Amino acid sequence: MNTSEIKKSRSFPLVCALALLLAAAPVFGQGASAQTTRKQAPNTQSIPNGAKVKFKGVVINRDADTFTIRDRNRTDYQVLLTDNTNIRTYGGFFRRGKKYAVTDILRGLIAEVEGRGNTQGQLVADNVRFNESDMRAAITTDTRVNPVEENQERLSGQMDELSTIAAEARAEVRAANERISALDDYDVQETVTVNFRLNSAVISPEAKRQLDTLAEKATTAKWYMFEVGGHTDSTGGEARNFLLSRQRAEAVIQYMAVTHKIPVRRFVSPMGYGKTDAKADNKTAAGRAQNRRVEVKMLLNRGMSQRPSTTSTTKQ
Repeated sequence: MNTSEIKKSRSFPLVCALALLLAAAPVFGQGASAQTTRKQAPNTQSIPNGAKVKFKGVVINRDADTFTIRDRNRTDYQVLLTDNTNIRTYGGFFRRGKKYAVTDILRGLIAEVEGRGNTQGQLVADNVRFNESDMRAAITTDTRVNPVEENQERLSGQMDELSTIAAEARAEVRAANERISALDDYDVQETVTVNFRLNSAVISPEAKRQLDTLAEKATTAKWYMFEVGGHTDSTGGEARNFLLSRQRAEAVIQYMAVTHKIPVRRFVSPMGYGKTDAKADNKTAAGRAQNRRVEVKMLLNRGMSQRPSTTSTTKQ
């Protein structure tokens, strides 16, 4: 062997080691998918069942009972190790070589493999041979590559965790924005209508019982408001009806605030609609009796309560 051939044979392990180091370098954003892609062997050659094969290459991937070896033509073969596989270094004239265990086959090791194909297209190894110097180079490569890959997997896991946290944070921000945008929205939870005698703003006993029931519900509620609107029938002048309808609404607010201690801040400013919003026919006595009324609506703030809207929505 001349000097040129010796240099080439010595440089081959170094080139293989450098290639593995470059392949294992971490690339942010790829994570575990990059490692999966590297382990795939698109040019894996299937060995015919029973065919005897012997070739030399570099180990590029290692699993529990198999490893992938790539020859000089960049063709990959999957090698199956068994209890009968003889793993040794090359021996001299009077030496058989040093024996190694199955677990000593490392990535980056330049090895010669001999065996036969099985039904899965794998090469069942009878003999695996390599130089002692190549084993030392593979051990050096493995000690450098493994920490890099472990760090890459750790970073990939951290990135996945951060992505999950970011998604949860975005969801919380969206929920907060929805609550803020809904602060002025109220859902009608309860509506009570109390009626009045002609030209009167005095609350009847029956009307008081209705208001008492509504007030009891308010004692266990939060984020609520009361909207109170007074109405009249069509009899009388327009100005008189507006005044009377407001007096009726104020009488209801006063009764609930004084009798049931409901804070005045819980009431929207009373509104008198006069005869403008009739709910029944003013041409009949029964219709006019229905129109002489005060409507009390218990409203729940949508943004603060986070309760789903089940009824019509009104603005404060």
